[in-house]
Amino acid sequence: MATNKLTVEDLLSFPALQLTLRAGKSGLSRSVSWAHTSELADPTPWLLGAEVIMTTGLAIPRTATGQRRYLERLDDAGVSALALSAQLHMPPLHDAFFEAAEERGFPVLEVPLAVPFIAVSQEVAAAVQEDARHRLGAQLQVFGSLRWMVAEDLDTPTLLRRLERLSGYNVFLCTPQGRPLLPGVPTPDPGVLPASVDAPPTVPGGFVLPVPAPGGPAGFLVAYERQGAQPAGLAVVQHIATVAALRLAMVRNERETLRREGAETLAELLREVLDPDAARRRLARHAIEGETVLLVVRNTTDEALLHCLEDRPHLLLTRGDDRYVLGAPELAPAIGELPGVAAGMSRPFPPGAALKVAEREALWALSKAVESGRPLVRYGDDATGRWLPEDPAVLSALVEHVLGEVLRYDLAHGSQLLVSVRTWLERDRRTETAAAALHIHPNTLAYRLRRFGALSRRDLSSTGALAEVWLAIQAAGTLGLTD
Repeated sequence: MATNKLTVEDLLSFPALQLTLRAGKSGLSRSVSWAHTSELADPTPWLLGAEVIMTTGLAIPRTATGQRRYLERLDDAGVSALALSAQLHMPPLHDAFFEAAEERGFPVLEVPLAVPFIAVSQEVAAAVQEDARHRLGAQLQVFGSLRWMVAEDLDTPTLLRRLERLSGYNVFLCTPQGRPLLPGVPTPDPGVLPASVDAPPTVPGGFVLPVPAPGGPAGFLVAYERQGAQPAGLAVVQHIATVAALRLAMVRNERETLRREGAETLAELLREVLDPDAARRRLARHAIEGETVLLVVRNTTDEALLHCLEDRPHLLLTRGDDRYVLGAPELAPAIGELPGVAAGMSRPFPPGAALKVAEREALWALSKAVESGRPLVRYGDDATGRWLPEDPAVLSALVEHVLGEVLRYDLAHGSQLLVSVRTWLERDRRTETAAAALHIHPNTLAYRLRRFGALSRRDLSSTGALAEVWLAIQAAGTLGLTD
């Protein structure tokens, strides 16, 4: 017998069993973990893989097609060999049955009538005792991995590599959609994932198991036997899936804690209560370094943002219907691809800088995104922005000089002179189109334009006055005065 591994070929060499090979010679190297009697037409839901299935023939279909499908089911479930009792209830075996065995390298053995099935089971049990001791030792060491996580603070890839060495399997993890489940752990071929969590765990060369989590499986663990290693069996793989679930819970808890800390940090940055050095230290903790931008995002959810920004350093804060996101400029394309989203992005600034100007820029860009229907607008993309000064004090002076009386009138009377003129200008001074957008009569809009001109002391039929008013309205938008 091969060291620590019983094979089909070893069974054929045991004199007491008197087994003969009927077909599938190329599969004699298959490992054997157990021998079990079954007269079921489909015993695969109760199998773990690497079994020798013994039958008197009651389970064997009588048709050629049925016999071939029976053999293929066993092979797909990882059965090592099929042992048939000579005579008894065995139907005539068709050529298609033996052809399938040869094609798949699936050994078909014959057991003499004088040899009871229990003798085969006993021989297999005795031969695999040493392997059973190895499997028990592997299980105990996998339990010990819980201590590694606490005492040695192992990262996820290092932990999984240790478990691979102990178990004799290469381990892969993924979400039900085939995406990475834990950082640094490779994903399997999506084609191996089962359609249901209740599917049999055995696949050719290994196992597929769900990774448990509250509310349903978080994903799947795929374990393939490593060449030259001694696989420790399904029980050990199940323990590894449990360790992966615990590790996933820890990672999710760490991420949630970090996310809450990030939201608090962003709120303090927006209130400007952090000095630059403290702000930079906080951002470094979240791996945010180098050029940074602020985005204000609308028409989406926290879950959608967290999903699209997964594994990308960022801070996220929810304010009413808006989500504030702080991070590298590279976050913008991913956010812009969210369905139905409207987002505005500030100009880049160094980490730790005050966010008052960046917030105004992002809100102004967001208003342009909403008006235009574009998913993402960057501050400065609009040509008008090139003519505006960056200093908020200068912008405020421009707004006060041109629009001060209008703003105070709107505030005192609850009127909409400023928004009416802005809408009119944005629609290229087409009165009927602007009135329809404002849901008012064109005559009402004409009155508002005249009233605006009187308060601002600007003639809107003059090109110079029009340019001055337009720039002042853009400045008011940058300062957040037109929201």
